[in-house]
Amino acid sequence: MKFPSEKELQKIRKKLDKGEGSLVLSPNATPIEKLRYEICRQFVIYQRDHNLKCKELAKVVGVDESLMSKILRYRHDRFSTDKLIEMLSKIHPKHHLVLKVS
Repeated sequence: MKFPSEKELQKIRKKLDKGEGSLVLSPNATPIEKLRYEICRQFVIYQRDHNLKCKELAKVVGVDESLMSKILRYRHDRFSTDKLIEMLSKIHPKHHLVLKVS
């Protein structure tokens, strides 16, 4: 396999510049941001464990695919904590949340 040409690399870079990557949790994150991040992480784990595409997971949760894509990329600032918990209960209906203060 040979290295891509400069023209191919420019095309790939242009495409990647348009995409939104996953957000990383800030070292200065608030407790709410940490909670939302963890909820999003649970969706990513569920998707991986059940080998689901974003579209399939969105259908299970009952949301639009674009919203699920945001959750899977940790764009939790676009959702209320209540909404994230409500969606999480769709994939884990028999589980409950536990608050641990440390």
